[in-house]
Amino acid sequence: MSAFDALMEHQSTTEALSSIAERLGWDQETVMPRGATEQRADEMAAIEAVLHERRADPRVGEWLDLAAGEAEDDEDRRMLELIGRDYRRATRIPARLAAELARATSLAQGIWAEARGNDDVGAFLPSLAEILMLKREEAGHLADSSAGAGALYDALLDDYEPGARADDISRLFDAMRPRLVRLRDDVMGAARQPETLRGHFPQETQLRLARQCATAFGYDWSRGRLDMAVHPFSSGRWQDSRITTRVVETDPFNCLYSTMHEVGHSSYELGIDSDYAFTILGRGVSLGVHESQSRIYENQIGRSRAFTGWLFERMSDAFNGLSVADADAFYGAVNRVSPGYIRTEADEVQYNLHVMMRFDLERDLIAGKIEPEHLEEAWNARFLADFGVAVNKPSNGVLQDVHWAVGLFGYFPTYALGNVYAGCLHQAMRAALPDLDTALSEGDASPAVEWLREQVQRHGALLPARELIEAASGMEVGPEPLLAYLEEKFGGIYGL
Repeated sequence: MSAFDALMEHQSTTEALSSIAERLGWDQETVMPRGATEQRADEMAAIEAVLHERRADPRVGEWLDLAAGEAEDDEDRRMLELIGRDYRRATRIPARLAAELARATSLAQGIWAEARGNDDVGAFLPSLAEILMLKREEAGHLADSSAGAGALYDALLDDYEPGARADDISRLFDAMRPRLVRLRDDVMGAARQPETLRGHFPQETQLRLARQCATAFGYDWSRGRLDMAVHPFSSGRWQDSRITTRVVETDPFNCLYSTMHEVGHSSYELGIDSDYAFTILGRGVSLGVHESQSRIYENQIGRSRAFTGWLFERMSDAFNGLSVADADAFYGAVNRVSPGYIRTEADEVQYNLHVMMRFDLERDLIAGKIEPEHLEEAWNARFLADFGVAVNKPSNGVLQDVHWAVGLFGYFPTYALGNVYAGCLHQAMRAALPDLDTALSEGDASPAVEWLREQVQRHGALLPARELIEAASGMEVGPEPLLAYLEEKFGGIYGL
């Protein structure tokens, strides 16, 4: 057996084990008995130890050296590049640390959920302090010591958006923020204000509609399922990618648009070329690209005038009428801009401002400028400054997101990068599909889904993130398409 073939065989088993670990995480957040928390933490630590050992196996380094001359095409070379990257990162992280992180974050998920439910920040702080200590240690092992003050955060960011640097993201956000704030102020001060959808919307009916929406986006129910979770997410790959949602019986948009968002993530994984299954190419190339799929499904398609017209009819039938009179009023209600605490429920205008705040806070956490015991105070002060609203309870503030509980430091900025990528893709997609609205008005998102699958999803991790988006959209990545889309859309809704 050649070195290349031996390496691919080893990697295939590693990918399979990683998928199993992901399935354990899905189970923990959906159907696992609450009393199994300690056992699951030990199970996650055990499988992470095995995965770390495989990724750092000295034979991987030997195979990589020997296989360099055996690569036959760009796919082979890209696989060697990505495996080499994972190998270098794994060999820098002690096995003890990888297992400790897996156990600590597994335990913290349940502690966070209970603390969030009780609005008790103090109950979560010891877990957060432990995770932050471990993530700082991890970053120290991974960081380029010559890279300056931001090296620790960049090392963590690189795990989610390879090649990205915090200083570049900060400049991007600084360029976006003034236009987003100006647009928010303009729409909130406009004379024309959309109605708010009001009423009681039973859970089972919402879930039935959520399934209809997922079907409209071509979600493959033979390879997926919909469940409930505290914080909506998707999980899985290849032939098994599952989605979750949550229900608020006074706000059906929470459930429906969380579902569309997660369908975007899941469809990306299910849309990857089947030849890449059990290889390192058989995954989304970055969290930013992943988020581009979820956000374009949820927003540019799901909140479009054409698709909301179809959804208005379905919801009117399901709930025996709605508080808004017609499809135009419903379109305004779906896209209404209003003060709110929750990132996942934020309108398109303000969503990136929520992300920017978290990006700054977590950079300060990793740098030691903020310690866990002062995080709530820092969060509340920043939220008031950015949004002009005082946080009323921790579940609407520092406890609302699960990310820090599971150690995802460096993840938040990829949400806004995903929106920037989605802006580029949407502009190109509309040019390629001039009749898209006709299909969307009939509840058929397949032209958009097929375009995204062909241009983005099928490639998996074959191309680096920016290269993939630029090839798909035919333009250099930048914020202008997103900002122009937002200004045109909300200017029309609010009569600006």
